[in-house]
Amino acid sequence: MNHAPMMHAPMIQAIVVTQFSKMLTNLGAILGEAEKFAAEKKFDTSILLQARLAPDQFSLMQQIRTACDTAKLGAARLAGRDKDAPVHADTEQTPAEIRARLDSVIAYLKGFAPDAFAAAAERRITQPRWNGKSLSGQEFLVQHVIPNFYFHVTTAYAILRHNGVGIGKRNYLGDMPYREAVTT
Repeated sequence: MNHAPMMHAPMIQAIVVTQFSKMLTNLGAILGEAEKFAAEKKFDTSILLQARLAPDQFSLMQQIRTACDTAKLGAARLAGRDKDAPVHADTEQTPAEIRARLDSVIAYLKGFAPDAFAAAAERRITQPRWNGKSLSGQEFLVQHVIPNFYFHVTTAYAILRHNGVGIGKRNYLGDMPYREAVTT
């Protein structure tokens, strides 16, 4: 029995739209660092796009595609709008093409207002590969979408870091909404 407090629409929107958009933006910036690295070292960026951490693992390109798909399809399914998610053909070959995919998904996510997720926590969600099984929207978000999204974003980061691209935690986290300390 699930005893977790029910997530409300504004929280779901903050995760799915605000946070996922931020991380996809950071992924685009990290990709830019990879392009600079390749130019400095005088090799084709496509070498990095095809790099992987293990022979049976997705390449950098596929990690980014999957992070995008997880974000857009997660939002669409949570909002009950499966059919309006942008379709991508998985044909990207260049940093510019994968950046266009990132931008497309970020723009799509930004089209979700908090009320789009009003019934998301209770909605039953299934996928073809689940053989008729389903999760509540909250279970889907917490146990599938969030970990899957961050797995692919983190693996993309790790592939580049492993290949010598000078990126660190600040690149991964991106800008933070720091405020000045309150003095009394």
